[in-house]
Amino acid sequence: MTDRYGRTIRYLRISLTDRCNLRCRYCMPAEGVPLRPHGEILRYEEIVEIAKAALALGIDTFKLTGGEPLVRREVPALVAALKALPGTRQVTLTTNGLLLGAQLDALLAAGLDAVNVSLDTLDDEEYHALTRRDFPVATVLDNLRRAARQLPVKVNAVLLSETADQWIPLAGLAADPGVDVRFIEEMPIGKGEAAPELTADRVLAVLRSRWPDLAPCGEKRGNGPAHYYRAAGLSGRIGFIDAVSHRFCANCDRLRLTCTGILRPCLCYDDGIDLRALVRSGAGPEALQQAIRQAIAEKPEAHCFGAGHGSEQTMNRIGG
Repeated sequence: MTDRYGRTIRYLRISLTDRCNLRCRYCMPAEGVPLRPHGEILRYEEIVEIAKAALALGIDTFKLTGGEPLVRREVPALVAALKALPGTRQVTLTTNGLLLGAQLDALLAAGLDAVNVSLDTLDDEEYHALTRRDFPVATVLDNLRRAARQLPVKVNAVLLSETADQWIPLAGLAADPGVDVRFIEEMPIGKGEAAPELTADRVLAVLRSRWPDLAPCGEKRGNGPAHYYRAAGLSGRIGFIDAVSHRFCANCDRLRLTCTGILRPCLCYDDGIDLRALVRSGAGPEALQQAIRQAIAEKPEAHCFGAGHGSEQTMNRIGG
């Protein structure tokens, strides 16, 4: 289905929970951040009903996010249910990687197509400071490398001033077969404060001090808006998601479903349509499809980042 600006919408990001085993400041910044009661969170069968309605409109690609999706039970069962829906093209997962190893075999058996692993530093001390938890980085690395032997893996690193010394080590993970590394400009969401000097252009200049032949490759890798570079010494690619410094809204193909069932046309704005209320009122597929059509019709031409404001909600609630 196309929106009023001619963009084909085919991608739905689905947040499964606002809970997480980490407390990264740009996503879930407060130790005492209030969490939604379980009764307010979409049940799996409700997510599947929404996905069926989305598929009827041509939305065939689903990304499961959080919070940390793998803190919720039976995620492989949801993956299998989504993959079994006629027309589903792809189901992928974004995770911090800590619980991935224990659930990887079940996720693969369910048909998971790819994994994104959020990792902002390879230094244990920095990792503990950023996440406010004492998990070892080695656990994440072991799990993502095990996953990369069986399906595509992308490492997502948010650009933060305190981790500038990690850009080259993180990019070096792309030397592993099956691993791409993407650097993401911080979104001014909730307590996030995008630093204007931390742009993809700056990172690229730093990375070229290590890989001088790093050059655009023009490849489409996955479903995201990243643009990619390749170098002779790297098996994978280096990508940049630079929504703040270089808008890519003209090619945006996605909607976001929060863990409480709000369908949001754009990450930047708090507007949305309550699909949970529809599902729980007994609304049929036609009503759900009409609500999704409305969200697509209301999708703005561009985000509001850089205009001095953004969403007041935290990323763990919206879906990272």
